[in-house]
Amino acid sequence: MTTPNEESGPRGRGIAFFDVDETLIGPKSMFSFLEFHFGDGSREPGSYERAVAHLRAAAARGVPRQDVNRLYYRLMAGESVEGLRAAGRKWFSEAARAPGFWHTPVLERLRRHRAGGDLVVLLSGSFFACLDPIAEAAGAHWALGTRPVVRDGLLTGEVLVPMIGATKGVAARAAAAVRDVPLSDCTAYGDHSSDLALLSSVGSPVVVGEDSVLAAHAEAHGWERVTAGSGHPVPASGGEEPRPSRR
Repeated sequence: MTTPNEESGPRGRGIAFFDVDETLIGPKSMFSFLEFHFGDGSREPGSYERAVAHLRAAAARGVPRQDVNRLYYRLMAGESVEGLRAAGRKWFSEAARAPGFWHTPVLERLRRHRAGGDLVVLLSGSFFACLDPIAEAAGAHWALGTRPVVRDGLLTGEVLVPMIGATKGVAARAAAAVRDVPLSDCTAYGDHSSDLALLSSVGSPVVVGEDSVLAAHAEAHGWERVTAGSGHPVPASGGEEPRPSRR
């Protein structure tokens, strides 16, 4: 995963934060990768289906989203970091060729932010195997995801703090503090109600897709919206074309 530091990336403008799954890309990267990785012939047939059923059952029981995220990484216990990096590159080379992998309107926004001098940061509950190739291809400066615990080059199955929900807002505030950028000069893109803390933390929140919770906040607070699968933004008012963040 891209490791941020105070010197990496541009300075002097704003920060653009992007959720990844179903915001910047169409699929859920963690499940797409899991299907690819568990289908490599090294596991019993049906391993992917059983794993997904387990995670979905937990979600259906009301297990919090961040705890379901932890359950996912227990499936990776004993895997090597280098093996997962290699598998992630192979997964991406195949997945990115599929129609609809990139959410084009949001990818275009990302590239405009970068061209305008903003620091581009991906925030996701996904992890390095998926995020590293996505960040490189999209042109993001930093990619901050859930960090698996690693010992002797192997994943233990545990994680530090899942990059889910309120943690995304904390990460955005920390990034802004490190770069000495006012949050009012930052932009964030998210598609799910769990992105609310992130969107609420910045000066220019952008709701992607049709999540009812986020749509209600957009309506109530004048947030911009980008409809899924469309290149046309849904401005709260005025219809002004979005611009890169500026200080």
